[in-house]
Amino acid sequence: MGISAFHGAAFKISGIPEVALMGSATTPLPGVWGAIYATDRNALPSQSPEWGAAVTASGRYSDQTLCYEFSGGRRAILPLFCSGSIFGQYASAASPPNAWGFGGPIADVALDAAHLNAILRDLANRFFMRIQLRPNPLAATLWAEAVPTGWISRPRLAHVLDLSTGYEAIWKSCFRADTRTRIRRAQRAGVEVETGQDERLVDEFHLLLQKSFERWAHIQREPSALARWRGLRRDPRSKFIGMATAMGSNFRVSVARLGGVPIAAIVVLMGRQAHYTRGAMDENLAGPTYANYLLHSMAIKDACDRGCTHYHLGETGNSASLAQFKSRFGAVAVPYAEYFRERLPVSAIDGAARRLVKRLIGFRDG
Repeated sequence: MGISAFHGAAFKISGIPEVALMGSATTPLPGVWGAIYATDRNALPSQSPEWGAAVTASGRYSDQTLCYEFSGGRRAILPLFCSGSIFGQYASAASPPNAWGFGGPIADVALDAAHLNAILRDLANRFFMRIQLRPNPLAATLWAEAVPTGWISRPRLAHVLDLSTGYEAIWKSCFRADTRTRIRRAQRAGVEVETGQDERLVDEFHLLLQKSFERWAHIQREPSALARWRGLRRDPRSKFIGMATAMGSNFRVSVARLGGVPIAAIVVLMGRQAHYTRGAMDENLAGPTYANYLLHSMAIKDACDRGCTHYHLGETGNSASLAQFKSRFGAVAVPYAEYFRERLPVSAIDGAARRLVKRLIGFRDG
């Protein structure tokens, strides 16, 4: 793990006051990271050191997490992971890597625009070919104010449910009436839910995920073999086993069964905020029973019982049906952006190549 070392470096942009980056903390980084994560009220589970351990355990990324210390004693941790060459100028850095949730810095005292701006300016001076940052959607306003010139922004859309009122109030005032009806119908149909983190549940979830690859391929007019290859490359079984091992009871996989047969499953990460990160189902079996509604209602209750402040339902993109499903639980659409900085136009080249392949195979975005 890397620790940054700065000596009085100051950064300033128009409208944002100057702050100084001091020497880095001398406490071993694992302890510092965990202490700051425990202090930051806005931290997501995907910004925890345990999640970082899961990312590196996948074997595809090296940990280059940075520790910043500012004048006045404020400290920040930026979980950062690299792929590609071990030489910085050839490496791609991300917080977090694609398909690994949300990232960006956490701090023992809430960051303002000046501190975030200083971190981003430091990153711009590092010899990465490409840097990608996907922050907590709830911090979108702060990031829009703090990001210096030279960064590329890409608009995103997520849905988030505020849990501050507690589950009973959420059930009555946030869940739509037809959502409550569907949850009751799932219960009357005999759908049973088991939650934990052992390999048996992960295996049931992953088999359902592979069935979902096939369904998504049909919707997107994508060859099944290509969809399966992409899906398993992004989300192999070993990835979820690594998550469960690293995060323990904060990794929650819930499997819905009907007559003992797994029909739907979700993966939720727990911390100060909860994050629904993956879902899968056998549509023919799960659809008529509304098992997904029961799964999410139970996960939301679990998050409330644990004292989580928000339930993140993840990336929504341009899918109207996905947005409608999430809004049925009272989740609110939150526009935000992810940010890139590149020494070569990697994103433009990659985007053009993807668009060409999609046209060739008749791919249709969901």
